[in-house]
Amino acid sequence: MAKVPGFHTVPEIRLRKILFALGYRFRLNDARLPGKPDIVLAKHRAVIFVNGCFWHWHGCARSRMPSSNVVYWTQKINRNKKRDWQNYLKLRSLKWRVLIVWECALKPSLLLKTGNQIDCWLKGKKSFRKIGTKIVG
Repeated sequence: MAKVPGFHTVPEIRLRKILFALGYRFRLNDARLPGKPDIVLAKHRAVIFVNGCFWHWHGCARSRMPSSNVVYWTQKINRNKKRDWQNYLKLRSLKWRVLIVWECALKPSLLLKTGNQIDCWLKGKKSFRKIGTKIVG
């Protein structure tokens, strides 16, 4: 797991390029906020988390439980999910809007659609949203 990158992953870079092309400016991985959000748009009082479908357990085709050491992985993923929700709740209590973009929504074929959804959310009033596909199989 030491080789799994925590920052500047391919899905994060794709999302940053979308946001920049749409004219948004942002900070990266702000440690002053709970959960150290991947992207912080202070002007919109919004944060974006780019969640890996496996590590944060989305439930799509990319999130399959490994066949070995199932107990370890189940506990690890459950801890990740619990920590995620605690951070989202802390951010909401601080009046930040929270967007979760799942890794599967950042495939090249979905970038335009995902970009439009993010743009609409940032211009709207909703405080919490998730963007991702739910194709299981």
